Amino acid sequence: MSGRAGTRPRPVVRLWGPEAALAGVGALVLLLAALPVEPARVPATEAAVFRAVNGVDVLPFVLVWPVMQLGNVLVVPASALVAAALRHWRLAAGLLLAGVGTYLAAKGIKDVVVRGRPDGLLDGVVVRGAAARGRGFLSGHAAVVVTVLTVAWPWLRRPARVAGVLLAAAVCLARVHVAAHLPLDVVGGVGLGLLVGALVRLAVGRPA
Repeated sequence: MSGRAGTRPRPVVRLWGPEAALAGVGALVLLLAALPVEPARVPATEAAVFRAVNGVDVLPFVLVWPVMQLGNVLVVPASALVAAALRHWRLAAGLLLAGVGTYLAAKGIKDVVVRGRPDGLLDGVVVRGAAARGRGFLSGHAAVVVTVLTVAWPWLRRPARVAGVLLAAAVCLARVHVAAHLPLDVVGGVGLGLLVGALVRLAVGRPA
């Protein structure tokens, strides 16, 4: 769309039912991921999934590293700047709000659900790149990329949505592949991202 009609602000609506349902799904995913987590033991099924992802060399680390950075917290202000440049002010505000909310929530959850990194809990772990430190549950990278995608979803066209889902999945797999996280850490991050993203969409609305 071009011309003056293309720059006219789009009406904003709030779909309370769908957004609340999405928030509920996110909360449920987060809860189900957290329940089996123990400080010093990894469930057998989770360990098997981890080894299947961590033990396979698909791409060199130099190519995996940039993919992981899509979940870096710096993606939040960067995406907000892009939204502002396109004059999507509500989206820009929503992305910043979601970034702050995700950071604070993840920090609080790490204090409640305590677990270390894979190389401190399992034998034979292949660490790629610098070894991750601190607490493992949940994955902040997974939470950030899913939060950003969830908030931006109503503003994206179908091809961008498909690309976003694929990139978010790649970030999640990459964090397990490099031994930064166990699978449930990543699932918990996805749940938090959906929860925060849906709540932010309730706050700022979506384009009609």
